Amino acid sequence: QVQLVESGGGLVQAGDSLRLSCAASGRTLSSTTTGWFRQGPGKERDFVAAIWWTESSQYYADSVKGRFTISRDNAKNTVYLQMNSLRPEDTAVYYCAVGRVSEVWRAGAYDSWGQGTQVTVSS
Repeated sequence: QVQLVESGGGLVQAGDSLRLSCAASGRTLSSTTTGWFRQGPGKERDFVAAIWWTESSQYYADSVKGRFTISRDNAKNTVYLQMNSLRPEDTAVYYCAVGRVSEVWRAGAYDSWGQGTQVTVSS
């Protein structure tokens, strides 16, 4: 069974950067799709970014395109989410998830989730 552990969240100011990590055990991330989602207070869990097992295939929500970058380190079996130019509206708990999915934007398509890491962006 795969286990996912997110880290790297924190409290930053608008315009700052953070890099989130999603470390996996029990499954090789290079053989599956890894997605990042976020859930703000009182909101639904929204798609942020995803990377297929072929690294050339990356997908982003329109709200983060050009600011966030998803990448993978196969040697560390870890997926990263580099977040630049953070805005207060990026405040949320960020989750990573894995699964053999084609609809990468759909949370229900993923079969395993991490516990989440809090990102808070102050104005």
